[in-house]
Amino acid sequence: MTAPLADVRVVAIEQYGAGPFGTMQLADLGAEVIKIEDPSVGGDVSRYVPPFQEGTDSLFFESFNRNKRSISLDLRHPEARGVLEDLVRVSDALVSNLRGDQPGKLRIRFADLEHANPRLVCVSLSGFGMTGPRARDGGYDYTVQGLAGWMQLTGGPDQPPTKSGLSLVDFCGGYVAALATLAGVWQARRDGRGCDADLSLFETALAQLTYIGAWVASRGFEPRRMADSAHQTMVPFQAFPTADGWIMIACPKQRLWEKFCDAIEHPELPVDPRFADFAARDRNRDELVPLLAGILRGRSTGEWLDEMAAHGVPSAPVNDVQGAFDDPQAVARGDVVAYDHPTLGVVRGPASPFRLNGEAPRAERGPMLGEHTHEVLRDLCGYEETRLRDLAAAGVFGAGEEDE
Repeated sequence: MTAPLADVRVVAIEQYGAGPFGTMQLADLGAEVIKIEDPSVGGDVSRYVPPFQEGTDSLFFESFNRNKRSISLDLRHPEARGVLEDLVRVSDALVSNLRGDQPGKLRIRFADLEHANPRLVCVSLSGFGMTGPRARDGGYDYTVQGLAGWMQLTGGPDQPPTKSGLSLVDFCGGYVAALATLAGVWQARRDGRGCDADLSLFETALAQLTYIGAWVASRGFEPRRMADSAHQTMVPFQAFPTADGWIMIACPKQRLWEKFCDAIEHPELPVDPRFADFAARDRNRDELVPLLAGILRGRSTGEWLDEMAAHGVPSAPVNDVQGAFDDPQAVARGDVVAYDHPTLGVVRGPASPFRLNGEAPRAERGPMLGEHTHEVLRDLCGYEETRLRDLAAAGVFGAGEEDE
């Protein structure tokens, strides 16, 4: 069956996490993603991230770049401009993740490229956007987590502000960029004209504040760092220690609270005025949580998981990463993919979460540095061998670049 985005072509000027993660979602769904790598710096910096790195390949790079093609192109070289314009002429979108001032300097905005392709969608994902006092600042996931208030919310009440365990600003930004790219391409095909998409990690992070952001902006709510990963207002909705580990309990509905009390054999709790509804449990969490913790410490995680399942209470063990991959649900759905890599050997990692037409997306290795330079320019742009040799000799593809 034809992949959902098989008729979409994207040129990507990207490196590290957020941009490559976003375009990988498109590539997983069948889009042709042509990754431009700067040969003067050895390509995408993520090729060199340890610990599992060899030459110009790494598992870090593989995690963000499967299913793509790579071309080496020094965009600072005067002859590279024509190559870039030839590429966007036959593409639907150009996606970049650079500082907010760089799209203007590199002339990769819609106004700069519409003469080559009036339907082109130019997506910029930067730290802070292309306008405003921080437009020239670099933005990284961890610094944006601090700036956007995330670290105030994460960690225990007596601990310092803490980042999330994963680079969630980058990943959310990647998803936003992928969605904006698809929206822009749809609009361009409908209306016959492309556009700019000016996106930022900072605004993505602010948007993720959702209900807490609404509480703060509307009512001056003061968020707290909660012990044991507890929810700001719902109780119980947190991790509890058991006799041999930890268990996550989620009771975001009154009926689930009542079922939970049946599961722990304390049916009197829901009728206690201190714990009768959401607001009461929040007001009296300092009494309720220690009481529940004492009960849950009395049995193992496995025993409690069985009890919660029998009563229909949402719960989960607190796995390590290998435990998550080994979960029967992950195994049944094929949520770990594997493929061979010429340098790294067998590569295993998380599969795409998309399931369209009942099928999981393809999973092919990430490209070697500049692997498809000549192939792409021959097949898509119609370059003759003499033109390729001349560009290579001029250093447009990097010093010492050889034909494939």
